[in-house]
Amino acid sequence: MTADGSVEFINKPVQEYFGRTPQDLKDWAMTDAVHPDDLPLVVDAWSRSFQSGQPYEIDHRCRRADGEYRWFHASGLPLRDDAGRIFRWYVLLTDIQQRKKAEEKLREDEKELRRITDAIPDIIHVLRPDGSILHVNRTALAYSGMTYEETQRNDYVARFIHAEDVKSGKEWDERINRPLPFEYEQRGLGKDGKYRWFLVRYNPLVDEEGRIIRWYATGTDIEDRKQAEERTRNENLALREEISRSSMFEEIVGSSQALRQVLAQVAKVGPTDSTVLISGETGTGKELIARAIHKRSKRAAHAFISVNCGAIPQSLIADELFGHEKGAFTGAMQRRTGRFEAADGGTIFLDEIGELPMETQTALLRILQELEFERIGSTEPIKVDVRVVAATNRDVKGAVRDGLFRQDLFYRLNVFPIEVPALRDRPSDIPLLVEYFIDRYSKKAGKKFNNIAKRTLDLFQAYHWPGNIRELQNLIERAVVLGEGETLLVDESWLRREPSSVVGSAVPLSATLANRERELIEDALRKSRGRISGDRGAAAILGIPRQTLESKILILKINKDQFKADSLPRTLPIPPHLNVRLPQNFCR
Repeated sequence: MTADGSVEFINKPVQEYFGRTPQDLKDWAMTDAVHPDDLPLVVDAWSRSFQSGQPYEIDHRCRRADGEYRWFHASGLPLRDDAGRIFRWYVLLTDIQQRKKAEEKLREDEKELRRITDAIPDIIHVLRPDGSILHVNRTALAYSGMTYEETQRNDYVARFIHAEDVKSGKEWDERINRPLPFEYEQRGLGKDGKYRWFLVRYNPLVDEEGRIIRWYATGTDIEDRKQAEERTRNENLALREEISRSSMFEEIVGSSQALRQVLAQVAKVGPTDSTVLISGETGTGKELIARAIHKRSKRAAHAFISVNCGAIPQSLIADELFGHEKGAFTGAMQRRTGRFEAADGGTIFLDEIGELPMETQTALLRILQELEFERIGSTEPIKVDVRVVAATNRDVKGAVRDGLFRQDLFYRLNVFPIEVPALRDRPSDIPLLVEYFIDRYSKKAGKKFNNIAKRTLDLFQAYHWPGNIRELQNLIERAVVLGEGETLLVDESWLRREPSSVVGSAVPLSATLANRERELIEDALRKSRGRISGDRGAAAILGIPRQTLESKILILKINKDQFKADSLPRTLPIPPHLNVRLPQNFCR
């Protein structure tokens, strides 16, 4: 068009759409083809643009030659000369009928979704692709006490969500621009002026090309769960403070009755000089108990020396414990102080005491009885004031019966026995231990985990923990290293039980039991001559129901007919070496 708005040129697609020649279109008022409902908007947009000289964009419907209206996006652009005067206008019409249909369908769908979301008791927000609020359901309005118009204001999120929980920045932008569900725990302000915790799950709605159309954010009230977690944390903190006040070692974590009994024993024996024997499975924390005993004793200001007897070759254990003189053996270039001397005045912890060789057991017995020993290569006794705390995961009593451990040494060590419970026997301590290890390893890794998945805790409490606390500790460290986000997760395969095997035998336990069961059943069938039921039947002999016995016979594939009376030989066969002809007068 010219500067005054007169039509100067019309391209062929426009001619074909309206079914008119260029001359007809130049003399024809375009407003006649615009939908009556859109005409005021078109006239206003063109008038303002023509007067201001600024471009305009508008959507409106135009009537096609066959009388059908279609949606177009109209753009008006002025062209200026070097002096800045407009000398021509370009109007571009783009067919957007399909887009408008899609938008109309979306609006209809959203009306239906709004009716559905209004009936849902959870708080629901519908967001635009950029994360701005498009719609909130009635539950959200009732909870917040705001009007629908207030939710459309730019400051709605800042007014409704706690300032510490408002998500923004790089992490938010990355999540809102990816068509993948995600969730946050956020506090929402109620009409009573109080905040409550909600688990907000964000789910995207995408079109056929995978573009995000809407976000649906569903908020589920978790205030009660959060309060319970806070109470648990406070209780755990109080327990740890109580343990600290009682001078217990800070890494003993737990509140179960089994652990409390152990700590009560530690509290009683700690101030004494009695020898203590700590028993328990591997990984239960026996050394921590030994350190707690030392810390409560009058020796706490002196050394606590730990020796793992199972980690030192038997040929070197005596040298490690008692030391040696210069020249005591080849390579002994100077005197070496042993662990007992280093522990003088304090406590020596002998872990895996059951691994000590017999000759070293004799030397240890002397220390316990006379408080003296001799270095290797010396005949001069050395006096020491050492408290001995020993530990083992072996059956020492069984080793005494087998002659592998001195009975007198066992009695000297077993003055005050303490049995440390396995982790499976104190499942209530698992959440507290998990929290403790997460805190420890997340700080080392520079990460932060606000919670642990419920499924993970359920797995932990159902697992049998053959490696006890050490296994849990290692597993949490691995989960922290591999973890991402604010929730700690553990792969279920990490807790998969390994098939057990019988040491020294290639025969599975199940096969051994089946063979023994077969022998018992066959013996009972032999005694009952193949009879199953009745007072003298095999079932009565075994003391089990008839149906159970018949089922086992089928499973074990036992041929019960071979034990029936008819199938048994009536006379015993004569062995070949006795089958000889007797003299005729033998009976006379």
